[in-house]
Amino acid sequence: MKYFLYTLLIILTFGCKTQDTAKKKIALNSQKKNLLFIIVDQQRYDALSYAGNTILKTPNLDRLAKQGAYFKNAYTPVAVCGPARSSILTGTTINTHQVTTNDKTYDYNDTPVMTMKTFDEILTEKGYHAEYYGKWHVLTSHAEVYKNPKKYAKNGKYIFEPQGQRHLYLDYLNDVFPKVKPQKGELLDRFTKRPYTPDPLDIDYGKTYNEVKKEVKHRHSQPNYHGKSSIPKEHTITAYYANKTIDAIKRLKNKPFSITTSFHFPHAPMIPSEPYYSMYDPDKMPIPSSIKDDMQNSPYINANGRNKLTVFADEEKIKYMISNYYGLITELDDWIGKIMKTLEDESIAENTMVIFTSDHGEMLGAHGMREKNVFYEESSHVPLMIKMPTEIKKETTVNGYVSNVDLFATIMDYLNIGDYKSDGESLRDLIDQKQTNHGNYVVTEWDYRGPIQPNYMIVKDGWKLMIPYTEDSKVLNVLFNLNDDPQEINNLLGKNPDRKKYNEKAEELRANLLDWLKKNNSKHYDGVSKRKLI
Repeated sequence: MKYFLYTLLIILTFGCKTQDTAKKKIALNSQKKNLLFIIVDQQRYDALSYAGNTILKTPNLDRLAKQGAYFKNAYTPVAVCGPARSSILTGTTINTHQVTTNDKTYDYNDTPVMTMKTFDEILTEKGYHAEYYGKWHVLTSHAEVYKNPKKYAKNGKYIFEPQGQRHLYLDYLNDVFPKVKPQKGELLDRFTKRPYTPDPLDIDYGKTYNEVKKEVKHRHSQPNYHGKSSIPKEHTITAYYANKTIDAIKRLKNKPFSITTSFHFPHAPMIPSEPYYSMYDPDKMPIPSSIKDDMQNSPYINANGRNKLTVFADEEKIKYMISNYYGLITELDDWIGKIMKTLEDESIAENTMVIFTSDHGEMLGAHGMREKNVFYEESSHVPLMIKMPTEIKKETTVNGYVSNVDLFATIMDYLNIGDYKSDGESLRDLIDQKQTNHGNYVVTEWDYRGPIQPNYMIVKDGWKLMIPYTEDSKVLNVLFNLNDDPQEINNLLGKNPDRKKYNEKAEELRANLLDWLKKNNSKHYDGVSKRKLI
């Protein structure tokens, strides 16, 4: 009798638990899915251990990649901040939204740009609560939908104005880590207004604080600064944005939300705090094999100031930049791990779509260059992973070529929002490994100063074509076989005496580019079609 009652109790208990689990699944399926969109600034595709980097440690991003879909061949729409972010938010190319430069962001109103709705504006109309933390760098008028608890810094700066959220961070920093005068060997980081110890790569290395202070025209851009920050790791700008995100997740867990975390790093100034500064020994950093590329058959021979900024082609000094870059990414990884754990702790991980990507990459000494703005892989090829527990299988690897322009349509699809006009396509079929023409090639644009540099890049089957958009531009045409030349040293067109051998492949890529231009109603179709490739 006792055994019978005990067995009955187990059956009833197990049955109740099964019913509870089933009810939870039904409840989850009936709820609107949340969106957590994590975007970093300037992380290149191979700056992940999951991508094969044997030095950099990114365990949490690796875990995220395994929990959903990881895209091996994701590219930025355009390799500069404002235009790329405008494309991501609206799902349109720069040909459509017309934000061709960083100058056409925030309060730009000379001509209409970015006139279409962002995915967050649409989600808000559908009942979502949207908040945004970190770097903005697009048209300020599109930020009205965000319901951040605090939108103004103490100095009156609106957080969606230029450097607005930085001012909010400085308010926080003034309370927890007040300003102090730099000590011997230290200088002042203009970004945080806190002391840092410069590395040999730093533009002011070897100078004293007083010497630097006396320089009237001392206003160098962020990429000139490298070293160790004095700010404790718990108070860095990465920690600040991450904690704001964690707080938002906890506050909003009972309503459908769209939260964007837009981290500043690993963008310059590359000044990590400890322990991240010392995490990667500079002497053990890999030197880019293309660092001494003479660029004689490249349209980028004068790009990014490489002929004047020769320090970024210095094999000893570039090690410090790589070390700091890796340290900043590992710090990001640590905090992303904490954010993902919060989703789990609050029991909403199963109901939240998570996207991780970067707006563009970083040359990091490749071809003797720093920063982005070019079509080389280090600049244009970005990390991308998407987690959607109930709909995307774990450990899905997508080999097809995709653009961050596709994220808008993908969000609309997976969140069941409906069909909205977009230049991109949902990535669902690629993720589900269904037969589709999408993913055969990808196009990246550049229209910063006209056809004085390549304006279009198309990548297909490991081949890359770069060309300007006019028939008469003097810019060299470029064809790389990435399968045999992943470092992009050997341009098969341009001045190559054997360039005629590659006419068929170049024309094949041009034909695909023309299809893309036609689809996107580009005014440059004729110029590209008439250009002589060989």
